Amino acid sequence: MKIDLHIHSTASDGTLSPSEILALAQKLDIAAISITDHDTLEGSKNALSCGIPPSVKFLTGVEISADPPDSFSLSGSLHILGYAVDADHPELNQTLAMLKNSRQNRNPRILELLSDLGIEITFDELRELAEERQLGRPHIARLMVEKGYVPSIDTAFDRYLGHGKPAYVDRFRFGCADTIRIILDAGGIPVLAHPVLLNIQKGDMFENLIASLTEMGMRGIEVYYPEHTRDLMDYYSRIARRHDLLITGGTDFHGDLKPEIKMGSGTGNLYIPYELYEKLISSLS
Repeated sequence: MKIDLHIHSTASDGTLSPSEILALAQKLDIAAISITDHDTLEGSKNALSCGIPPSVKFLTGVEISADPPDSFSLSGSLHILGYAVDADHPELNQTLAMLKNSRQNRNPRILELLSDLGIEITFDELRELAEERQLGRPHIARLMVEKGYVPSIDTAFDRYLGHGKPAYVDRFRFGCADTIRIILDAGGIPVLAHPVLLNIQKGDMFENLIASLTEMGMRGIEVYYPEHTRDLMDYYSRIARRHDLLITGGTDFHGDLKPEIKMGSGTGNLYIPYELYEKLISSLS
C-alpha cells in the first residue's frame, strides 16, 4: 500500500481541486494522502468538507516557507510541512493569513520587474489564470510560457523568478523556530520538506542544521521525494534515525503545473510505504 503526503491543490499552486485529488487518490489506490498547500489550510479544509472516501486515509497538512536559522547561510527559504494540524487553530490561521498577504503583495512588484525586462503580463491576466487560487510565482511562470516568453516553467524560474534572479522579490517569512512552534501548538507534526532543495552537501553542515531544527521541535524529515536519489534517501534515513526523527515522503504533486510528477509515484519509480503513515499517526498518541 502506497501513500503520498505532499500534494498541492488549487488552494495554492496545484491544478486539481481537493475533491479531484481525493478522486484521483482512489483511482490510483493510494492508501493515505495529505494536501499540503503553500501557506494555507484551505485545501485541507475543502477536502474535509467534501468528505474523505473510506478507502483513503487523510491528514490535514500545510507547507510553510520559513527563514533559515541565523547561523546557517542558506539562500531562499526553508520549507516546513505541518501534518495533522488542527485546521481551525486560531494562531496557525492568523499566521497563514499574514503569509498569504505577503505572497499577494509581492506579485505587482514582480510584474513591474518583468515589464522592465520586456515581459508584459497584466495583473488581470494573472487573476484570470489563477481564478480563485492563491496567486504566486508559478502562475506568473505559466503565463510567461503561454505568452511565449520562455519555453517552460522551469526556465521562467531559472532565468527570471528564482531566488537571486532579476524578477525575484523577497517576502515576509517567520523564522524556523516560530514556524515549528506554531505547528506544534496546533497539534501538528513539523517535518523538513525536500532537503535536497537546500543544496547542502552531505556532512557536518547538514547534520548541524538537522540538530538545530530538532532542538526547535522538528519531528521529521521528508526522505522519500522524486528528486532524492537512492543514495540520498539512505543518507537522510540514517540522519533521521540518528536524531530520532520520523521519516515521511511525498511527490510534491502539482498537477499540470509539473506534469512529469505523478501523484503517488513521482516520475514513475517512487514508492512511499504505508508504514510511514502509521508511524506518523502513532506519534500523535
